[in-house]
Amino acid sequence: MKLPGGAHLTYCTNIHPGETWEAVEANLRRYLPDIKRRVTPGAAFGVGLRLSALAAEELAQAGRLPRFREWLAESGLYVFTLNGFPYGAFHGGPVKDRAYRPDWREPERRAYTLSLAAILAGLLPEGIPGSISTVPGAYRDHLTNADDAERIALNLADLAVDLHRLHETTGRRIGLALEPEPGCLLETTPEAVAFFSEQVYGPAAVARAANRSGLGRSETEDLLRRHLGLCLDACHAAVAFEAPEAVLSQLRAAGIAIHKLQLSAGLKVPHPGPAERAALAAFAEDVYLHQTRAGRQGQTLRYPDLPDALADPEPAEKWRIHYHVPLWAERLERFSTTADWLEALLRLHRQAPVSSHLEVETYTWSVLPERHRGLDVADNIARELGWALGRLA
Repeated sequence: MKLPGGAHLTYCTNIHPGETWEAVEANLRRYLPDIKRRVTPGAAFGVGLRLSALAAEELAQAGRLPRFREWLAESGLYVFTLNGFPYGAFHGGPVKDRAYRPDWREPERRAYTLSLAAILAGLLPEGIPGSISTVPGAYRDHLTNADDAERIALNLADLAVDLHRLHETTGRRIGLALEPEPGCLLETTPEAVAFFSEQVYGPAAVARAANRSGLGRSETEDLLRRHLGLCLDACHAAVAFEAPEAVLSQLRAAGIAIHKLQLSAGLKVPHPGPAERAALAAFAEDVYLHQTRAGRQGQTLRYPDLPDALADPEPAEKWRIHYHVPLWAERLERFSTTADWLEALLRLHRQAPVSSHLEVETYTWSVLPERHRGLDVADNIARELGWALGRLA
């Protein structure tokens, strides 16, 4: 939905299982009209669309995209952002670190992202820029060579030129948004600033993009900054113990665009004693990674997944867990959440807009502890959007 001031708010459809276009379309037709009726009955409702590589390939087949665009228009819906992070299956079985493959070292990632960009260009309403969120380079444990970061930056430069050419031919401007996440090449804002300043906007990437685009150095730098930026996920930044003010000031000082702001919250456990650890075992599920950060004697401990943290017998304080939980839940089981971090970020957004694309992203309903799984999907989404609207007003 369009907000006062021109920003757009939606939720990410990665909540709905489905890897084929047939399954994706069925879920969209089932849920979107109902959610629109509950949230914006008298105005158009924006869509944050998630497509796997298979679904994108199928949607691009003859006639499907125009039919989908027609249904969107008839239903009072419009697509302005895509989730291009998970390439393959995202529900129904273990995902874990497979969510990051292929990464930005591999040609399949660029091909997939370019196919998403072509679809988004065909769906974007005139005058609205688009965004695609993506893997933050790579999962750190997957990196093997010293030149991996440079290779990633050069592949991103190639994609930026692709987006530039798409803009020239269609008039639709699309920004690629790398999403920093615990355990990845880009985890914290300082890491993202260093990578973008030294690599993405650095001499080698500029030369690569200039050679492909035929533009001068200054124009090429503008091209890279215009089409390559970040997706700021509030849960991820809170888990990394960052402060909202510091995140925004560092990104603004570096001139890095925030193409998408994901509204999300994680788990927060100030003093995980035996009872808390026992209760957390219900959250240690087999589908998604739940990277955990904690403090011990002034040091930050980094656990790849929640079971790794639970297996550490030594005491630690201030656990923060990458587990997207309902925004409206002040507490979940016996635990608090990082929703206060998100509220602080939205207060800053009201003072000076952070991004024109805001997306609620709670995708873990199906793996929450058992008693939270039976809640109505449309009710949950409408309630989360209502929570966000209340803090954006």
